[in-house]
Amino acid sequence: MARQIAVTLDGNTTCFDFKKVDRTKLYGRRIRMLLDGDGEPCTRASLTADGSTLIRRGMTAQGYFDSEGTWVPNGELVGLDDDGNAMELVESTLGVPQPLKRVSASRLLDMRLQAVYALDAEDLDPGLEAALMGGVLEFQFNYRPDYRSEAGFLVRNDQGVFALVGTMTDPPWLDLDQAPPLVEDIDDDDSDDLDFDFF
Repeated sequence: MARQIAVTLDGNTTCFDFKKVDRTKLYGRRIRMLLDGDGEPCTRASLTADGSTLIRRGMTAQGYFDSEGTWVPNGELVGLDDDGNAMELVESTLGVPQPLKRVSASRLLDMRLQAVYALDAEDLDPGLEAALMGGVLEFQFNYRPDYRSEAGFLVRNDQGVFALVGTMTDPPWLDLDQAPPLVEDIDDDDSDDLDFDFF
């Protein structure tokens, strides 16, 4: 059975099948393909800083090289916080019912959007359906185990129900009666006092 986004509101659980919405599915795509001298497609690769290793596509999905050139598999990597302390792994939320909370639509403006999922519920809870008609609902989302969880927002329009997923930011908003910060003038005089006798 495919994994689902599961949410609860007022004690009732709804499970959604989901499909990622992206520009390619909406508009299609064109690819510019580079060919070698024999007409074969070129593949992208990167060279390490010391020039000793060629890294091809997919290699970094298995692990990384540390600063001393030692191979470290992904299973041994840990997340560190700003102070260098090991972080706790946050498990995937797929298939695990997440509580919903009603939030203002303006909270969406503080999110850095990373993914949009079109949702399809076999049996949409009537209470959830009514709540979506009148607002936005927030829940915790984590597609796969990671060292941070993301915010998910359920919204609805005439085309259906969608989950907007991303990380929350803390933008510095200004009040209308607050003056903008002063920016010091920068001396852009780049004449360099040329001596035309030199020419």
